[in-house]
Amino acid sequence: MLRTKGITKSYGDLQILKGIDLEITTGEVVSIVGSSGAGKTTLLQILGTLDTPDSGDVFIDDINPFTLSSKQLSAFRNQHIGFIFQFHQLLPEFTAIENIIIPALIKGLSQTDAKKDAMRLLEILGLEDRATHKPSELSGGEQQRVAVARSLINKPKVVFADEPSGNLDSQNSTELHELFFNLRNEFNQTFVIVTHNEELAKMTDRRLVMSDGLITN
Repeated sequence: MLRTKGITKSYGDLQILKGIDLEITTGEVVSIVGSSGAGKTTLLQILGTLDTPDSGDVFIDDINPFTLSSKQLSAFRNQHIGFIFQFHQLLPEFTAIENIIIPALIKGLSQTDAKKDAMRLLEILGLEDRATHKPSELSGGEQQRVAVARSLINKPKVVFADEPSGNLDSQNSTELHELFFNLRNEFNQTFVIVTHNEELAKMTDRRLVMSDGLITN
């Protein structure tokens, strides 16, 4: 479902990625670990089409997104890719459900249908009674679950998560980690997770180690 061949990336004279080959199948939960500066986030940004490689190919469901026009790429990203960040990046002036439906509205779904889909996700995440609360009225764990729901609203092929539990306490981290696997079981959802959390990494189907711009295992 996701594969790369020979991905390289440099910033100036500093080579960050030195030839990444990777294959991930539908429904897999894969973690990427390694020391700071190993290239994890750069790789995740390229896989998520937020950055472009200097060389090499990325295929998501047999489509190379970097061959698309900028408009086509934006639509592809919106429809096929979900993102979860360390800091949830919810819009403070909007309620939980309003934050969740933004990608669906961009896709062209009606507000009625988008809210129906969002409420189903909130029910699965145990947040149906928090739908009309703004981020400031939610706990850190609740805010991150809203961000998870937002990442899933368009039924993406793959969700990329960058240190998703890095800003949470241990209890909320554990609940979030378990949530990823519940969602995989519910939706056959694919997750690629960059993390320093070894507990989460050990739970995943595969734990990939990055070092000096390469996957070393």
